[in-house]
Amino acid sequence: MQEKEETIKLDQFLKLAGAVRTGGEAKRLIQSGLVLVNGQIEMRRGRKLREGDLVTVENEEFAVGVEEDEPDEGE
Repeated sequence: MQEKEETIKLDQFLKLAGAVRTGGEAKRLIQSGLVLVNGQIEMRRGRKLREGDLVTVENEEFAVGVEEDEPDEGE
């Protein structure tokens, strides 16, 4: 049985990372060829990113990672 690998779409990641404010802005940025994934221009906004991928937007880098839940205070 394979463990399910978590992914996030490139346009969603750009919004989550704060690189853009809207999906439309993400779409325009990606289609303009200004977004790199692991050093390669990526034109597909639905590109599935995995933990360890590196996204570069206008010389700013964002690492894709899985956030671990922090324990609640008092636990």
